[in-house]
Amino acid sequence: MSRLSLQIIITIFVLGLTACKKIDISPANFTEAIKPIENPILRADSSLTFFCPMTEKQVKWQKADVFNPAAIVRNDTVFLLYRCEDNPKAILGGRTSRIGLASSIDGIHFKVHPEPVLYPSPGEYAQWDYPGGCEDPRIVRTPQGEYVMAYTSWNQKTARLTIAVSRDLLHWEKKGPAFQKAYNGKFLDHWSKSGSIICELINNVQTAKKINGKYWMYWGEEFVNLAWSDNLIDWYPSVDNNGELTPVIKTRPRQLDSRLTECGPPALIIDEGIVLLYNGKNAEDDRTDPSLPKNTYTVGRVIFDKNDPFKVLSRTDTCLIRPTLAHEVSGQYKSGTVFSEGLVFFKGRWLLYYGTADSYVGMAILK
Repeated sequence: MSRLSLQIIITIFVLGLTACKKIDISPANFTEAIKPIENPILRADSSLTFFCPMTEKQVKWQKADVFNPAAIVRNDTVFLLYRCEDNPKAILGGRTSRIGLASSIDGIHFKVHPEPVLYPSPGEYAQWDYPGGCEDPRIVRTPQGEYVMAYTSWNQKTARLTIAVSRDLLHWEKKGPAFQKAYNGKFLDHWSKSGSIICELINNVQTAKKINGKYWMYWGEEFVNLAWSDNLIDWYPSVDNNGELTPVIKTRPRQLDSRLTECGPPALIIDEGIVLLYNGKNAEDDRTDPSLPKNTYTVGRVIFDKNDPFKVLSRTDTCLIRPTLAHEVSGQYKSGTVFSEGLVFFKGRWLLYYGTADSYVGMAILK
């Protein structure tokens, strides 16, 4: 055997060992969030217009603000589905929101699709979606390769967690409120937001995963609750023997989540358990965490038992990421906001996408 042949064999062997080496990709161990200088990575673009089927007029659908993005990897590309608001003169909560789509091959620089992909339209779903619109998406892939979005329908009266499905991220079919069939409609008019479907990472894509024969979803704003489903469309909130909700985590006085515990990106099954990043809001009364500004949103983490999604194993006492940049403490929500909704593993790194001050889209590299 020649020296060159031996060198080639050794090189192939070393590369093989490197390829087989387990990479620590556990979100249970995140201790640092690095915010690239490119932040904010998405800003509103008032030049984009869209024919609104509700008003039958051309509207500048992201004239005001863009924020609160879902994220998923498809074909080696990061896709964001994010909330876009149209009227900068309207107060917070009084605008019409639509879901936009953007893509990136590096996870930082995004190309924006020129029209929204999910928005209020005439028909049976207008009663839920209009005039407030479609807000705050989270997204997972199904085991069959389709996509499920959990978003908020806002008719400016009641927020309802709602489901839509797609094969390509561009064309979406609305399925209606997630809880409309549960318990004879008991929770149809219940204020509900922020659906985080439990998933596993398959080929770097968050894919819905059954536990004990059912799909599960964390959801909620003031508390984190659970719901189950057989089909990822029709969801049943977890209730006790009296038919009341059974929160799995609640607010804590004088901590980062003293006012709200709102679910973040899809919960992820890892070796240590089920990791849920959530958005904690600090209270403004005597429950406030004195180490944080009042009313500010930060990101916390809780780990549940992977065989029992009700059982809490650990929960952070300090925030994983907090508002530190100028655009995170200005805009619509000046108390300061980092509001996480998208988490992907892309090109060997965990990338967290979040809304900032209800006005921009930000990104952090988690380590």
